[in-house]
Amino acid sequence: MRQAALLKQPRNSRRKLSGQVSITSPVGGLNSRDSIADMKPEDAIQMDNWFPQTSDIRVRRGYSSHVTGLGAQVQSLMAYNKSDGTQKLYAAAGTSIFNVTSAGAVGSAEVTSLTNAKWQHINYMDSSGTNWLCAFNGTDSPRYHNGSAWITITASSTPGITNVTTSLLDKPFTHKRRLWAVEKNSLSCWYLPADGVGGGAVEINLNGIVKRGGKIIAGGAWTIDAGEGLDDYWVAITSEGEVVVFEGTDPAAAATFSLVGVWHIGEPIGDRPMVKYGGDLLILTKQGVYPMSKALASSDVAPNVAITDKIQSDVSNASTLYSTNFGWQLFLFPQAEMLLLNIPEKVGSGQIQYAMNTLTGAWGRFTNIEANCWELFGSDAYFGGNGKVFKFWSQDKDDTSNIDAEAKQAFSYFGSRGLIKHFKMIRPILLSNGNPSFSAALNVDYEDVPVNASLTFSPITGGLWDAARWDAGLWGGDLAVIRDWQTVVAVGTAAALRLQSQSGGDANELRWEATDFLYEVGDVL
Repeated sequence: MRQAALLKQPRNSRRKLSGQVSITSPVGGLNSRDSIADMKPEDAIQMDNWFPQTSDIRVRRGYSSHVTGLGAQVQSLMAYNKSDGTQKLYAAAGTSIFNVTSAGAVGSAEVTSLTNAKWQHINYMDSSGTNWLCAFNGTDSPRYHNGSAWITITASSTPGITNVTTSLLDKPFTHKRRLWAVEKNSLSCWYLPADGVGGGAVEINLNGIVKRGGKIIAGGAWTIDAGEGLDDYWVAITSEGEVVVFEGTDPAAAATFSLVGVWHIGEPIGDRPMVKYGGDLLILTKQGVYPMSKALASSDVAPNVAITDKIQSDVSNASTLYSTNFGWQLFLFPQAEMLLLNIPEKVGSGQIQYAMNTLTGAWGRFTNIEANCWELFGSDAYFGGNGKVFKFWSQDKDDTSNIDAEAKQAFSYFGSRGLIKHFKMIRPILLSNGNPSFSAALNVDYEDVPVNASLTFSPITGGLWDAARWDAGLWGGDLAVIRDWQTVVAVGTAAALRLQSQSGGDANELRWEATDFLYEVGDVL
């Protein structure tokens, strides 16, 4: 009988409750793994050209033109680092290699008449103390640079390499004071005498060790103690996804160089699928980006071991569509605490990058950066494009264009999943040192409505920390807080703010800290 009485009670007789909730910006980063109905509120459904930081997200910095006039797609960048501090930057484009150390129009090519521009390189000091930039592409004879001249490496050059056709050598790496290179389209690696960049090469063939065949894609040194030392392992990964690990010092002595094991982690993507990450190695595969230390911890590689776990559906889709395109690369950019995954959706254009904060593991997605290759020069990041080299993270525009950024935060239920909310106002809390323009939309109940209204904020004014108003004064000397209530009309059980901004001009830095929501709680849906 009590139940019947309750059913007759008018719905509007229930007291409506008002709520004000503050939600942090989507510092958890992009999430394409989980259902939009079950994401954490600090995640993002979309995060284009925003980069997640530890306590907020910011519009990524842009790039500036560094060198022009290279005449073709720049497919390789190579830094030469001499022990006395001398540094040079080289770019391979078309059939030539250019010195692009100094900004401006490029000069004459230093190396010409090449077959292709897809080089891989390493810096190495020999026993005489000479610093070498050693470049290989598996088609042309290797090219070595000693700071003053380029040398074509053959059996008769000085230095020279014997016992192997030098033009077949590719993908150099070092291990235990030796320079190694992979023989193109084979399961053979060749190593040189200790502390040498020339001499009689010796072969290690992985036939009979791997079970799936294929060819060696990359090699390197792997350690678990965050440095290079006596416990370093020799590692090679094949096109079929097998990882071969050796331990020891002298590959010529079986007693001191022995097989540790062979693991299968998934097929690698591209010609540059491996990057040093502290003492670990990261490997880019069709199944994700795996840290070597975790991938080899068991015979079966769990998907959640991949650092790309939250964006793996995006990576998998891209690998299905574009895995044969040139330009896949993992690139570590320590200055920005960033790991970049370069994805070439088209050859020479249409590239995108997924960017991970190396402190938090959160991901964002970058667009309008048409990068074929990346290189660290000093502490700065550079990328090669169509006839140009650009310096990344150097200004607040993409060359001369503003940066369009859009983020859609995950849906939040505000602590009451089943109750209807009548949303009245929102207040995005932003930091900027300019007067940015923003547009926004409040999406409810998993809808995907594009931004449809411009937000109006009070003009930013300067002031001293102790004398200015909190909402108007400068934060930390150069960033001002922007926080004005905006009227909205929306009804639903869950809501997500979609924020679009344009950086450039007088808005040099834009950060999204949090969002305040004012709503009225209604009935159970």
